[in-house]
Formats: sequence, C-alpha cells, structure tokens
Amino acid sequence: MSTTLAPSNRWRTRALKIAEAATTPLVPADFLDLFAPLRTGAELRGRVESVHPETADAATLVIRPGADWSGHVPGQYVRIGVDVDGVRCWRAYSLTHGPRADGRISITVKAVPDGHVSPYLVRHTRPGTLLHLEQAAGEFVLPVSGPRKLLFITAGSGITPVIGMLRNLYPSTDSGVLRLARSTPYDVVVVHVAPSEPDSIFLDDLRKLEAAGAIRLVARYDDQHGILDLADIDALVPDLAERTTFACGPGGLLDAITGHHEDRGLPLFTEQFRVTTLVAGEGGTVTFDRAGVDVECDGGRPILEQAEEAGVLMPSGCRMGICYQCVLPMREGVVRDLRTGELTTAVPGETGSGGIRIQTCINAAAGPCHLDH
Repeated sequence: MSTTLAPSNRWRTRALKIAEAATTPLVPADFLDLFAPLRTGAELRGRVESVHPETADAATLVIRPGADWSGHVPGQYVRIGVDVDGVRCWRAYSLTHGPRADGRISITVKAVPDGHVSPYLVRHTRPGTLLHLEQAAGEFVLPVSGPRKLLFITAGSGITPVIGMLRNLYPSTDSGVLRLARSTPYDVVVVHVAPSEPDSIFLDDLRKLEAAGAIRLVARYDDQHGILDLADIDALVPDLAERTTFACGPGGLLDAITGHHEDRGLPLFTEQFRVTTLVAGEGGTVTFDRAGVDVECDGGRPILEQAEEAGVLMPSGCRMGICYQCVLPMREGVVRDLRTGELTTAVPGETGSGGIRIQTCINAAAGPCHLDH
C-alpha cells in the first residue's frame, strides 16, 4: 500500500531535506543550538550569568541551567564540561546552595596551581559563557531523617558542599539569617581549616551563621595555628562523641579523620576532594576493558600496532586510507601523540562518561591506560 503526502507535508519534507543538504555536515538541530541552547531536548548546558570573586584564587559562577535540569539535593555536585584549547574537559564541582526560587545553580571553583580547567573557569569565564552539564549526583547529603547533632570538618574548597547544606538549613536574606522550623532541631559545629584567613572561602557566610546562632564556628588557619592535629579535636569539640561527623577536604586530612573515627567507633560521612594525578612516562600497560586483555606497550610505537602484535582484534582503516576507524574511547590514562608529543589525559570522575576518544594509530602509551574495547 502506498501513502501520498499532503501538499503541506511534501513541502515541509522537501524544505527539511534542502536545509540538511545546505548545512551538511551540520543539521538544523545544530543551528537551534546556536539560538536556543538551553531548550528542552537539547544537550544539557548552562549559561553563566555572573562571576563573583571569593578569594584571590576562587570565584563563584552563577549558572542558568537548561530546561532539562532535574534539580539537586544540597551537598551534591555537578560535572561541568568546558572546552579548553579545543579539548572538552570535565570536572566535578559541588553546588553551593539549596534549590533556588529562580532555578539558577552556582558552583565555587578554586584555581588549582598548574591546573588545566579550574584556572580557566576562575580567570577567563565571563557572563554569557556556555558550559556543558551533567545531572547532579553524589551521596554526601544530610539524611532525610536521623541525627541532628552534627559536626562538619572541612578544609580548603571542601567547604563547598557543606555551605550548600548550611545555606539550605539557614537561608540568608537582606534581613539576616532565617531560623526555619525545619532547621530548629539541628545543633551544628563547623571546624573549617584553611592555609590563612584570606584564603578561607565563605568565611563571611560562616561568621554570619555563627553570629545568628545557627552554628558554632571553629576556624583554624595553618599560618596561625599550625596544621590541624586530630589529637586536639576533643578539645575543639568537647561533645564529639555525641555528634555525627561530615568531613570534606583533601585526601590526607580525610584519611586521618577516617582512622581517628574508626578507632573510636564514631559515625562519619566523607566527601573526598582528591585530584587523580596521572604522571606521564614512557609506555605502560594498556587494558582493553571489555576484552579483558592487558598489553604491555612501549612509548615509541602506536598502541594500534602493539595491540595487533599481541593478538587484539583492533578496529582500523588506516592501511586502506580510511581515517578515524581506529578511534577508541580512553576512560583512564595518558597517551602521547607521536607526531606532536602532545599528551591526552583521561581522569575518572573528571573525564566525560564516554571517555576521551583517541586515535590508536598515532598515539603511544604514556602510562597505564584503560580503553573501552
């Protein structure tokens, strides 16, 4: 049975085909992204509306998320994708507030020395910049029901998920900090550690919360008090044994807190701000995850060539003059472009969920790598 299109439908179909032909390799959806990138059904993005300096090397970005943003629970994080030097990089940042009436979200970024993404976000992001987003995630949140006598131990940018929880419990308005009925049962102590007072992110917010009687603040600065010794924690928080601890900060501090609390049987929830450091070298073990095969590769020859020698069936059209048939997603690791020496790095939790696609015919292992193949 044949179907005849109505004249209006025929013209619509022809117009779409003409538009697609004229924009090849782009399609009309690509142009919609230019004019309505935050629309329903589009790839999830957010538009930066304002940038507020917090310290000399930290700034808060207020972002209008796309229509498909699903919201978040205070304490959760969002993965942000930003194109730096033509490469899309992903990093996770805590949301520094509770749900907002205007639907905006905010993250606070501290520029990491020698970092690739954080200095770009802090120093070069301007209002109007589009960022790629993923939906909020993370389990470092207050229980719906449970303990109300809490201790937050934070260090550096580890304050960011905690400030989101505190702002949700005790909203700040022009008339001051609000003490809501739902926050009345909470008894909160915050031990916040920073290198110095000027480096202490959200210090003004914490002081206002303490002045309003919402929290008790114990501020510790390395240049004044020295490095925090957990042997002193009982003196700082005399009723420690009665509190449930939420800790967020660098790995060293969290390891110490974890050992301390485990030894004493104290409840603890942690969120670890530890950047995975991948040191580039010469060669390494390339793991083909789905095949369950490890191949020891030297750093002077392409991964494609060495994997084939080891008996791995590799996709490739290079020898037939068909480019990009050898591309595979790298979920973790470092490779070096044999033509330019440029390094490409994939870090779990920071790289996009699909990994970074690399050409195995021109890249050599520069350390252990995991390829989705």
